[in-house]
Amino acid sequence: MKFNSRIWASVAVGALLAMGAGASADAATTKHVAKKAAAPAATAADVEALKAEIAVLKAKLDEVSASQAKSAEVAAQLEQAQDSLANSVVAQSQTINTMPAEITKAAVAAAQPKTDKIYYKGVKITLGGFVAAEADYRSKSTDSTIATAFTKLPFGSAPLNHVSESRFSAQQSRFTLLAEGDASPTTHIQGYGEVDFLGAAQTANFNQSNSFTPRFRVLYANVDFDNLGLHLLAGQNWSLATLNSKGITPRNEVAPPQIDPQYLVGFVWARQPQIRLTEELFDKSLWLAVSVENPATLSPGGKVASNVVVTSSSGSNQNLNSANAYPLSNIPDVIVKGAYETKIADRALHVEAFAIGRDFYSRQYLNPTNNTPGSTSAVLSATNAASNQNVYGVGFGGGATFQAVPHMLDVQASILSGRGMGRYGTSGLADVTTDVNGNLKPLSSLAYLVGGTFHASPMLDIYAFGGSEQITHRQQYLNTAGTALVAGYGNEFANNTGCSVENSTCAGDNKYVSELTLGFWHKPYVGSFGRVQWGMQFSNATLGKFSGNNGSAANPALGAKTSDNMVFTSIRYYPF
Repeated sequence: MKFNSRIWASVAVGALLAMGAGASADAATTKHVAKKAAAPAATAADVEALKAEIAVLKAKLDEVSASQAKSAEVAAQLEQAQDSLANSVVAQSQTINTMPAEITKAAVAAAQPKTDKIYYKGVKITLGGFVAAEADYRSKSTDSTIATAFTKLPFGSAPLNHVSESRFSAQQSRFTLLAEGDASPTTHIQGYGEVDFLGAAQTANFNQSNSFTPRFRVLYANVDFDNLGLHLLAGQNWSLATLNSKGITPRNEVAPPQIDPQYLVGFVWARQPQIRLTEELFDKSLWLAVSVENPATLSPGGKVASNVVVTSSSGSNQNLNSANAYPLSNIPDVIVKGAYETKIADRALHVEAFAIGRDFYSRQYLNPTNNTPGSTSAVLSATNAASNQNVYGVGFGGGATFQAVPHMLDVQASILSGRGMGRYGTSGLADVTTDVNGNLKPLSSLAYLVGGTFHASPMLDIYAFGGSEQITHRQQYLNTAGTALVAGYGNEFANNTGCSVENSTCAGDNKYVSELTLGFWHKPYVGSFGRVQWGMQFSNATLGKFSGNNGSAANPALGAKTSDNMVFTSIRYYPF
């Protein structure tokens, strides 16, 4: 019974559970039906809410779409930048790859000759010079070519004083050549030459062919030793006494900018064979130089004793302008010079000073018994003993160039004073005279030049200069009574009464030459075909004589002077 009761209890529980489940199902069914009956009233509100939610979602979707589009644009830009960077990298790589070839090409181009130079066996050659068509006019004829003979300015006593002269000339046309090479990185060699056509053979004239001969102005070699600061020059060049514009270096000589190839009165110069050694010090601010140069003695002036020979031509006292007349020489001229350069308020200043030592050499004939003049005969005798004589002269000078107004006004000045310095002046006054026994006596002289060049524009230069050369003292040797000149220079008894009368007497010795000059140079063309320039120069030159009392102490001293107005024109073409 017990077992059965347990079974029945289980059945009863199951029945109850089944009834509960059925009741729940009915309740759920009833609830669903109820909801279904109420659905129409809730759907409209839900639709509106759903629309609003959909609108929000759509806005978010549009925002997401815009963001995606922008991201796509940025991605495209990034991709483009990446492509550009890649292309740049490729280009740079190509450039880097071609750089060695480009560098090699540039190096080869740099080593190639420039169009204005000629290269031959490692030597650089530079051509220069100009073609000149020039003319000169003188109010009084000096019977010379375009180069003025200043000591031949005619006085009124000479027929040439009463006629003028004008000529054309191409003689000053010039050709230059500079050859440069490096023996080592610190040793440089230069060879330089200039040729013009101012040489004149005995047959040269203006009659028909106008055939004047070439002559070399300068021809020298120069070696620069950079590590020693030394410069060695050998050959024919401007004298060391000539003013420089930069240090003491060749081709930096300061010749006035005139047209007259004889330059200006007072200009100190010579062009002659020489050996020169120059040293630069203190970073090229100080220069020192010494030069030994070809000697020459200008014909003794005044009244000269007949028993002295100073030239190689036969006879005594030969005119050095005559054919084959060369002065006797024994010791070269010795010149020492110092130059200093600095700046004053950004204006370049160059100053220099020099000294000249000279030897005057002659063959002298004397009567050995009383030391009186002998004979110039080649036959020696008891009254005609011969001996050689050396007499010395010395001079001191200097000069300066200054940029008074940078790039606008340059001024220069030079001076030389001493005994026996005539040949270093433009006009060529006498170096020496003699005493009664034929002893050479150097003459005291002074030469100076001052002037400036105004650079009105890059194409126009205007210049003005004034200078003078003079024998400063008489060098007289009178008779025992003191009434007449026996030998010497500056005769106080000279007769000058006819100096202004044609074909009359004008016997005084030359005392001074002076000159005032004004001119300009204009460059109408400067370009790839060279340079064309033309200019004009006006000069007034004056020659004066020592005064004389006309042979009598009772007469007043009478000097004399003459002047010549000269005009020069020049057209020059510089092709190089």
